[in-house]
Amino acid sequence: MSLEGHVVLITGGARGIGAETAKALAAKGARLILTDLDQGALDETAAAIGSDACLAVVADVCDLASMEAAVTAGIERFGRLDAAVANAGIASYGSVMHTDPAAFKRVLDINVLGVFHTARASLPALVESKGYFLVVSSLAAFAAAPGLAAYNASKAGAEHFANALRLEMHHQGVKVGCAHMSWIDTPLVRDAKKDLSSFNELLSKLPYPLGRTTSVDACVRAFVKGIEKRSRHIYCPGWVRGVGLNRNVVNSAAGARAVLPYVPDILPRMDAEVAALGRATSARNVANDANPAAAVVEPKE
Repeated sequence: MSLEGHVVLITGGARGIGAETAKALAAKGARLILTDLDQGALDETAAAIGSDACLAVVADVCDLASMEAAVTAGIERFGRLDAAVANAGIASYGSVMHTDPAAFKRVLDINVLGVFHTARASLPALVESKGYFLVVSSLAAFAAAPGLAAYNASKAGAEHFANALRLEMHHQGVKVGCAHMSWIDTPLVRDAKKDLSSFNELLSKLPYPLGRTTSVDACVRAFVKGIEKRSRHIYCPGWVRGVGLNRNVVNSAAGARAVLPYVPDILPRMDAEVAALGRATSARNVANDANPAAAVVEPKE
């Protein structure tokens, strides 16, 4: 399917996968509605694409009214909506016994409730266009890791949300996809590697290839192809599909044996590093949460 003239909404569009996918889609003739909390980075991405093809809106996926206003602004600008990518996501770190409960809740709010708000806001227009809704989940939905319970739970929840939504929207002509990626070299992963030596060690101890990091370019190519084909599933790299098909083995007692010996050492060190930082998520996420501009929808042409 040609993307020429199609209008695509991407949440978390300021950086990383969201921003680079937006640029790649624009190069194929698509027009973009980008939302994010980081106004500076969002404006830079929109400027790189060009005002004729991109509308940037500072909006919070945790607030339904904010997302509805963003979709309305995009439709007023471009006249339609053909696809939406629920890409916004964060992670927090630390054991369940010691992590900040507010940070744990924030991950679920953005990664699960944010997907719901994106869907609720965009589905009426997608029904009209017989469009496509893509939920960005993760390899983490298949393979649990110690110290990442909030992220694991949220991405598993996002995947099953997509499964239910697909059944609900089939008769209305809206295709629903779900993307699963390994660790991608995004700001989220780079921030974690910079903040926590224990995170780097955890990745090195995960059974091959679960701890491998993949380039943003490879992920963008998979996303663009999936959006063009309105794919049911997107995997990046391709081996992630195999992990999904064998998730029961990965999460079995036998599968856990590869990681369990390292948990007594790595997990307390992760908790100590998080405590020393004074935050369970990245400094960028903390700054975005404290940004009062995030509470209002501000279109930037």
